[in-house]
Amino acid sequence: MTHDVLLAGAGLANGLIALALRAARPDLRVLLLDHAAGPSDGHTWSCHDPDLSPDWLARLKPLRRANWPDQEVRFPRHARRLATGYGSLDGAALADAVVRSGAEIRWNSDIALLDAQGATLSCGARIEAGAVLDGRGAQPSRHLTVGFQKFVGVEIETDRPHGVPRPMIMDATVTQQDGYRFIYLLPFSPTRILIEDTRYSDGGDLDDDALAAASHDYARQQGWTGAEVRRERGILPIALAHDAAGFWADHAAGPVPVGLRAGFFHPVTGYSLPYAAQVADVVAGLSGPPGTDALRGAIRDYAIDRARRDRFLRLLNRMLFRGCAPDRRYTLLQRFYRMPHGLIERFYAGRLSVADQLRIVTGKPPIPLGTAIRCLPERPLLKENA
Repeated sequence: MTHDVLLAGAGLANGLIALALRAARPDLRVLLLDHAAGPSDGHTWSCHDPDLSPDWLARLKPLRRANWPDQEVRFPRHARRLATGYGSLDGAALADAVVRSGAEIRWNSDIALLDAQGATLSCGARIEAGAVLDGRGAQPSRHLTVGFQKFVGVEIETDRPHGVPRPMIMDATVTQQDGYRFIYLLPFSPTRILIEDTRYSDGGDLDDDALAAASHDYARQQGWTGAEVRRERGILPIALAHDAAGFWADHAAGPVPVGLRAGFFHPVTGYSLPYAAQVADVVAGLSGPPGTDALRGAIRDYAIDRARRDRFLRLLNRMLFRGCAPDRRYTLLQRFYRMPHGLIERFYAGRLSVADQLRIVTGKPPIPLGTAIRCLPERPLLKENA
């Protein structure tokens, strides 16, 4: 069985690639393989509207589970409402859009071997393809040093309206523990809300039961009663140092990594949807018959340029994780959210100007200058990681 493009994994990165490819080249035969039985209800991919290009915002808005016109944050000494649109996409809606685009998804497909020419399934079947991309999730890399964003979210159907009108991106008024801790809220309906206990931690261990219990405790403190209808969890990388050129030198052959597997995520927030959309545009923008090596070159060039542009964001992470006591990390975010609205939007979109960067680090930061200076070098962390 031969296809033009084979995508290993049917998650966010490959889903957006399939949509972009089928829109740009409806003649291409695009196949996604995934070991799961079907789309997961354990993923909610969210982002701010300005994070996406106008084309992607128009394409994804109808697929979103919810769209909101604004959002808010809350800290012990600062609270703010931001007039920036926000939206969330789930796995079922994405998979449905992929199939409607004309791409094919084969669930229950366990890949035993993936190479630059195709995939061999555990059942022995061989699928050949002109181009092969691997989007099967994050893997540790000696070229990437990370902290962790860990979360467990419980979605509940409340007995009465919960009264939350917009997303709460960060409620950091909760007790700080295991690093920087906050509660993230998504009100999907007047009686349906996702409550997510999130930690920016040095270690990647996750006690699911403890964080789920903490989310339920938060609900009780707000006076919300009801039944849990869904749960999600995640351990996302937060980049402290990244050598993109070294990473791609190690992937000069074989399938082309994409998504979290290639380190495509916002270094500070862990949001991957905007980066996935950018990579999808790179893939769909190539002319001629798709080939693994042609896609590798284009995606590698994007990755190296993206890592260069994200250098300042990784510096902010080093100041957060290496320059600030865990129980004081919230103070850096509290200060940041006093910045101008446009700067905050550009931060989330990964488009900070030099003036924005200077604005963030000047003034009276909540960590000593000497400590901040020690956070500047990135390369020693990579050596430490190796």
